Amino acid sequence: MNRALVGILAMMVLAGCRPSNPSPGEIRQNTAKATQDAVQDAKAVGQGVWDGLKKSKTVNINTAPADQLEKLPGIDAARAKRIIRDRPYDRPDDLVKKGVVPQAEYDRISGQVVAK
Repeated sequence: MNRALVGILAMMVLAGCRPSNPSPGEIRQNTAKATQDAVQDAKAVGQGVWDGLKKSKTVNINTAPADQLEKLPGIDAARAKRIIRDRPYDRPDDLVKKGVVPQAEYDRISGQVVAK
């Protein structure tokens, strides 16, 4: 009885697994659809990255108050006061050029600061 049941199930499975030979037109349509989906997915990923970058927490070194500057790694109250004292900055790396922070410290915060 079990062999018969297994045999019937095997035949049903094999009957449903017939290889299909799509026509060249079907292949072209399927490829076009897959390409369109991939392009839309890539655009969505790119937009997501862009949105993430815009929403990242950057600190404007020209306008941020001391308490916000102190949230940056390695920036204490004294360093925050120096950043404020030496404003304005044209570019974030002006912090190094003006001698406000050393290069190593700037390297730690460079992705988190802007000069607008």
